[in-house]
Amino acid sequence: MISVAARDDSARGPALGYTDPLGEPFLRTRFAVPARPATFVRRPRLTAHLDQALDTPLTMVNGAAGAGKTLLVADWAARLGRPVAWLTNEAGDRGPGMFWAHVLHALHGAGTPPPVGTFGSPGGPCTVDHRMLARLADELSGRDRPAVLVLDEFDRQTAPETAEQLEFVLHHAGPGLRLILVTRTEPLLPLHRYRAAAAMTEIRNQELAFTPEEADDLLARHGLRLPAGAARALVERTRGWAAGLRLSALAAQQSADPETYLKEFEAGHGTIADFLLAEVVGRQRPETQDLLLRVSVLDRFGPELAQALTGRPDAGPLLAGLCRQNAFVEDLGHSWYRLHPLFGEILRVHLRARSPGLEPELHRRAAWWLRAHGAVPEALAHGAAAGDWECAAGTLVDDLAIGRLLTGPRADGLTELFSALGPEATGAAVELVRAARGLAEYDLDHALVHLDHALAHLGRAAESHLGRAAESPATGAATAAVRLSLALLESLAARLTGSPDRAEQAVAAAALLRHEVPARLLARHPELTALLHTHLGSARLWAGHFDAARTALTEVAELPGDALTELPREDCLGHLALIDYLDGRLDRAERRALAAADATRSCGGRPFPGAGLGQLVLAAVAVDRDELERARALLDEAAESGPGAGAPDPVTEACRALAGGRLRLALGDPAAAAHAADPAVRTHVSSPWARANTALAAAAVLLAEGRTGAAAEVLDGIDGLPGPLCVAEAAWVRLAAGHREEALETADRLCADARTGPGVTVRASLVRARAAAEAGDPGTARKLLARALLEARRDRLRRPFLDAGPGIRRLLDAPPLHGLAAGWLYGDGPGSPPLLVEELSGREREVLGRLAQMMSTQEIAAELYVSVNTVKTHLKSIYRKLGVGRRGDAVRRARERGLL
Repeated sequence: MISVAARDDSARGPALGYTDPLGEPFLRTRFAVPARPATFVRRPRLTAHLDQALDTPLTMVNGAAGAGKTLLVADWAARLGRPVAWLTNEAGDRGPGMFWAHVLHALHGAGTPPPVGTFGSPGGPCTVDHRMLARLADELSGRDRPAVLVLDEFDRQTAPETAEQLEFVLHHAGPGLRLILVTRTEPLLPLHRYRAAAAMTEIRNQELAFTPEEADDLLARHGLRLPAGAARALVERTRGWAAGLRLSALAAQQSADPETYLKEFEAGHGTIADFLLAEVVGRQRPETQDLLLRVSVLDRFGPELAQALTGRPDAGPLLAGLCRQNAFVEDLGHSWYRLHPLFGEILRVHLRARSPGLEPELHRRAAWWLRAHGAVPEALAHGAAAGDWECAAGTLVDDLAIGRLLTGPRADGLTELFSALGPEATGAAVELVRAARGLAEYDLDHALVHLDHALAHLGRAAESHLGRAAESPATGAATAAVRLSLALLESLAARLTGSPDRAEQAVAAAALLRHEVPARLLARHPELTALLHTHLGSARLWAGHFDAARTALTEVAELPGDALTELPREDCLGHLALIDYLDGRLDRAERRALAAADATRSCGGRPFPGAGLGQLVLAAVAVDRDELERARALLDEAAESGPGAGAPDPVTEACRALAGGRLRLALGDPAAAAHAADPAVRTHVSSPWARANTALAAAAVLLAEGRTGAAAEVLDGIDGLPGPLCVAEAAWVRLAAGHREEALETADRLCADARTGPGVTVRASLVRARAAAEAGDPGTARKLLARALLEARRDRLRRPFLDAGPGIRRLLDAPPLHGLAAGWLYGDGPGSPPLLVEELSGREREVLGRLAQMMSTQEIAAELYVSVNTVKTHLKSIYRKLGVGRRGDAVRRARERGLL
């Protein structure tokens, strides 16, 4: 830290009356312990460390300019309670003779040793009589109490012979000398020997850094009382650099808003810049200054990268020297370095002033070097900073990282990075980036145009290779990476436009191209294959190819947990939940949808195309259970978690239409249900199951109006109803329209199909039961209803019974059937309300079951693979639904109602 030398006559003894070897008087300020300013912060943790200096021959306080080295040692020396010989070295000192003359003067001023005449003098400014050094060492070795010698700014002593002579005296003085070196760089002493012998005390740059508490004390001494955390933020920016903290505090004193100033000050201007430019940059040779300015555009750098920016083959030794000098070049290990952040800011400002226009060129060189060496994020950043979009886009595409522009936590950052991409940039990679940005924003028209442009660029590139020698392996791999990236974007475009054939072609092309890119690259990007199969599975589901869709989606859903594949896995879980629902398997649909919905809530970053699909499936399940308020809440949540209006994913929108239409139908508004059941998405191929759902909603309106014949005619316009659920509901409509035999044949087939779940078989059984009742066979109808109730009870499937009409409800009131319905379909007695105000969800039942096992909140969270906060949210919902306020009451009430 900046210090002011002051006379301290009490520590120096009588003034000496002779001159140095050049005949100049000794300057008293060089031998005085520096005074501490009023704002000085005493740091006990460091002075306690310095106390060890009295037990070791050598102590080194080694730190950058302004690190607070001198004031720390001065404060310790002033409080030591014994004389300390102090010498501040200067750059003008010439030769070992001058150095030793000043050392002897410092020792004599502190009362050690006897007058110089007893063992000679150094001689000339450049020479030292070895006998003098031997006599000095001998004199010191015989002392009862060691002399303490502080050599401040010892880094200014660069002559190797001076270090050798100092080591000689230190070694032979034995316990009679305690030498303390205050320096910016390691001296040319055999430090390894002292370290190995535990004969050395060290305080280095990292230890000298201010802690947030010390910084808060410093700011307070400057009259700055700031909110908690302000000091910590300043320490993070300055890395605890003492001079930076003090200069910032001095400048903040002059500001009308000190807190804002300390957050936003420009390091490149003002006293901090002046200090570092003078104390650090100004001490360097011109070639070293040039290197510092050029590497300032980098977050980290090694010798080869520095050479690429400077053209200097000696960049490595220069960087190592700067690091040894504590010249604000920090060692990251493995020959990589970084600049102190404030120093970097200042150098960049200085670079722009000294060499206008050079900065973009340095970014460009860095981008291409980093791209060649596989440092993708850094290459992207420098390519964008240089405006070299060919490099930036090529880096992203060659690394097969184009998928990260689409979804995930890094998507927004990459989108921002390419936000300045203008129309002047061309090339296949550039067009792919434009297409990816369009797809991410659901701007399908522009995205498809850019995909065509990318394909055209690839075609021209292929033509240009005709007649040439075979391309190099590296060029071939790069071309394959471009085509593989194109295939990924094609698969997403196919999904969003409802084009299953296009998706199949894209994934087939990708399968062939995988063999042309390095295996290590594919291994680094598991998300690429995951995204391809996710989009293929979604396109197949849209087309009604449920089994093929399940194959592609399951492959992704069963991948091991990985941050890179987390989003496609969540997407696939939502799709698989929808397939399960359409197959009538409510319990499995709910489990998968819960996993997808929980993941969607915590995924962060830009929502993926299927975001919200899990909530939509849960909403459909809730309608089937007659939990209408929960269904409404889930629909709202899905709208908030998804990409938003104007960004339709066909499958997601079709599921939204399905759940929304069913909810409105359950609420007794068939017209609104018919409107909500239309997904209103623009696709190349219509979805048979989505179209069927719209038709079934329209048929429900007609049935409500008593137009049964018209309802059946609506379904006649649907070719081959896809999915067991659609078939079961169509059978009910046909039965209502009087097509008894056709409806029964369909219902019998569905009940015999082992692949269908209760959501289908219960509806089919109700068709058969109603047909039997209408045929005058109530016994058979009651048997079928009993079977339906037993199947429905497990999944709490209420809605089909409520929609079955008065005839079925009258049969359910018969005592044998009423017992099967009690406790979940109806209350405990005729006309009594349902047992629960709102039914517990599947996940809430899982939490409740573990609650009954006396598991803690943390144990439940660990077993269910969810956060503690998620478990607490479920517990609050359980208490509300059961009407209790404590765990024990919740378990007791659940047992009373047969929930456990």
